[in-house]
Amino acid sequence: MAATFDPRPWTPPRAPALEGPYARNDLLASSELIPTGGVGPEDPAVADGGTIYTGTADGAILAIRRHGAVDHLAETGGRPLGVEIGPDGRLVVCDADRGLLRIGPSGAIEELATGYEGEPFIFTNNATVGDEGTVYFTVSSRRYSIHRYVDDLLEHSGTGRLYAYRPDGAVELLVDGLQFANGVAMAPDGASLFVAETGMYRICRYHVSGPKAGTYEPFVENLPGFPDNLSFGGGVLWVPLASPRQPLVDVMLPRPWLRKIAYRLPDSLKPKPVRHGIVLGFDLDGTVVHNLQDTTGKVAVTTGVRWVDGRIVIGSLTEPHLAVYDLG
Repeated sequence: MAATFDPRPWTPPRAPALEGPYARNDLLASSELIPTGGVGPEDPAVADGGTIYTGTADGAILAIRRHGAVDHLAETGGRPLGVEIGPDGRLVVCDADRGLLRIGPSGAIEELATGYEGEPFIFTNNATVGDEGTVYFTVSSRRYSIHRYVDDLLEHSGTGRLYAYRPDGAVELLVDGLQFANGVAMAPDGASLFVAETGMYRICRYHVSGPKAGTYEPFVENLPGFPDNLSFGGGVLWVPLASPRQPLVDVMLPRPWLRKIAYRLPDSLKPKPVRHGIVLGFDLDGTVVHNLQDTTGKVAVTTGVRWVDGRIVIGSLTEPHLAVYDLG
């Protein structure tokens, strides 16, 4: 945990208006809401049989069946965020507090990675699993836990990282110095990863193989909000924005003195997500092919998306339900 707040100046690009490819709409307001019995199903994962797995703020790992029944599969004792289904059917869970976990069908929990080179992970966030079994995952910050995520965004000190957990148990650091490393998703061909840098309003691409292997480069920059978990489905990279951009935050970012004032405020007065759900879909050229929003707040703080059979299942950091939207 950070001992002192040390904000670094950054001048963000001017936020794109919610028009054109990002035009305001309320398409997501027609979504079906599926109660989870717990708050904050941050990232859903959908099995072949239709069961949805997710984690909630109380540490529960839930299995939501096709008929709506909710089963408690496990209790991590922390804050589960990213949930993936591995090639063997077991769940890979990024628990912000505990690290990278694997959970079997009986609910047994196995710790895969809890730190690197003697330093514990304090904010494990999202993962994706390669065909060969390597788990690629992000740690958002080395200074602040999820319980102080706003402080990390305000500090903008860039301590996020992208790691690989190999099948032999080795943990490898792939990219350092990321601004709130968040969602990660494997490209359909397995040759690259897409990584959300929430604090930079962008998605980047890390090349796993090929002539650019080991390189990291921007894919989509200057998004109109804070990108969260990523996934591929239906040939689309799905990017939920937890909140639209906030003018006050963009004004503060080049001015460390303003952020020092904000840091000292009670949590209730610090910047918080706007209740305006946004889910974007990009093709592999970075072109927007889906722009789904809800300005009414019915579907809000959108943090995870999964495509399945022409529908998307949407998670949230704060709501007591998942949302399901039919793409038609």
